[in-house]
Amino acid sequence: MPFATRRRLYLLTLVGLVPLLLWDASGLDLPLARAFGTSQGFALRHDGALMLLLHELPRHASTALVLALAVGVWRPWGFLRRLAQADRAQLLLSPVLAMLTVTALKRMAATSCPWDLAEFGGAVPYVSHWLWGVFDQGPGHCFPAGHASAALGFVAGWFVLRRSAPRLAPAWLAAALACGAVLGLAQQLRGAHYLSHTLWSAWICWGVGLAVEEAAMRWRSRCTLATTNLNAG
Repeated sequence: MPFATRRRLYLLTLVGLVPLLLWDASGLDLPLARAFGTSQGFALRHDGALMLLLHELPRHASTALVLALAVGVWRPWGFLRRLAQADRAQLLLSPVLAMLTVTALKRMAATSCPWDLAEFGGAVPYVSHWLWGVFDQGPGHCFPAGHASAALGFVAGWFVLRRSAPRLAPAWLAAALACGAVLGLAQQLRGAHYLSHTLWSAWICWGVGLAVEEAAMRWRSRCTLATTNLNAG
């Protein structure tokens, strides 16, 4: 991928921070949560249909897709037959690393979920995820949105597809974003996350995908240079 194209992607990534930071600065996370919850809690927190259709099944579907991509690295199927093995490996690695990154950040986070707040029937005060190291004395580990990353993680695969399968790439990206938005909304309805949690998960997954793409391009350049030097020698 030409450096000019990569530079545009870096710029787009930085520009993508602007709406996230503006949303965080607006302080609208909590007012939006109030649209779904009351002092009695969140009515849909334990809704069986919502948990099955937009929590359990999507999680299993995400795992199944990751496993299918893993198999496809060595035994390509469908559109994977048009990709080089290195690209198939990147298409697997990028979403997995994106999801793991979100999970790792969640484990370090001090922020508790909306349903843990005293305002919504819990026991802890609201603490912004920007107050690093400030614990609300609740369970924490609620930032960014882990469940939405089961779909948003696949955003990271767009970078390799835009090179190796450009006709498929837009649909792949749109599907990952749309599914991630639906899963994020479902968790907001249940009181599991704020909107900012989902937005940050999307940006993180995009950023991981760009980082993997940069590493892949550098590795390819080194291999090409090494091969050229070997042939010249």
